[in-house]
Amino acid sequence: MRVLSLFDGISCGKVALERAGIPVDEYIAYEIDKSAIQISKNNHPDIIQRGDVTKADFTEYEGFDLVMGGSPCQGFSIAGKQLNFDDPRSKLFFEFKRAIDEVKPKYFLLENVKMKKEYENIISQYLGVEPIKIDSNLVSAQNRKRLYWTNIPGVTQPEDRGIMLEDIVHENRSEDNVDLAPYKVPFDKTLKIIEKEVQEGKVGYFKYDAQANRVYSIHGKSVTLLGEAGGGAAKMGQYLFGCITPDRVDKRQRGQRFNEGDKFYTLTAQDRHGVFIDGYIRKLTPVECERLQTLPDKYTAGVSDARRYKVLGNGWTVEVITHILKTLQDTGK
Repeated sequence: MRVLSLFDGISCGKVALERAGIPVDEYIAYEIDKSAIQISKNNHPDIIQRGDVTKADFTEYEGFDLVMGGSPCQGFSIAGKQLNFDDPRSKLFFEFKRAIDEVKPKYFLLENVKMKKEYENIISQYLGVEPIKIDSNLVSAQNRKRLYWTNIPGVTQPEDRGIMLEDIVHENRSEDNVDLAPYKVPFDKTLKIIEKEVQEGKVGYFKYDAQANRVYSIHGKSVTLLGEAGGGAAKMGQYLFGCITPDRVDKRQRGQRFNEGDKFYTLTAQDRHGVFIDGYIRKLTPVECERLQTLPDKYTAGVSDARRYKVLGNGWTVEVITHILKTLQDTGK
């Protein structure tokens, strides 16, 4: 198969093709993020990098078998400013459409975020197909709802593999040997526990309720990884490692709810006023974020943690793409 990948990022599509067992004769990538290109080259030296998609002459790839990509989504996102097709990033969708028209591939695959129905309908009209909505939480430990427009026939929902965040964290992997100290969050007594949301996985937040300050449970799914969010834990949230007693979140121990340092108060039979047991809060490591995107461990190694978080947040959940592409193998097409 000859493949043209637009907005290729860290080449998650190449990993998915390999996992789907689809031989690739040629893989052309258009990407401008230097860190993403470096990571792609580290893992796939055979990929041909061609740079800026807006400067491409796609007619040279006429007859390629597959055109795929996840055009930048910030202008469409339900969580964003809803700038729709006036946003320069959203306009890149039309580069994908131009590629389809000039290449005339047998198959295409476009990924994007949940968006207003009117924007979704515009994309569907241009591509001639309706999207299928797949949540990455079916094949990973991450909540990540995405829309996939494709003319690959027979794509269905993947089976739920029941993977939770606690299944992929370092603490529960005996083979992992990771120094977690740099990822632990210095404790702040401003932590506000949201009692009504504890059972749904959101424990609370520091200072004010924003992605960088939120604390989640490890016993459910992770929140969606973000590429363009701010610093701190904004790209992945932060998580409570330890036990919580939601029925006693308003109780205090010796006039306080928390102690200083790495450990929280211990809940005992004699004193049931503690909230956490032997716990700490930390953000996820890059390797854990790779696992959330179902990439191999250390796939993004070689650049700074900050760049790793960004490119992972902008990437695909590989197992979702693999599931879609395997339809070609399963149907013999």
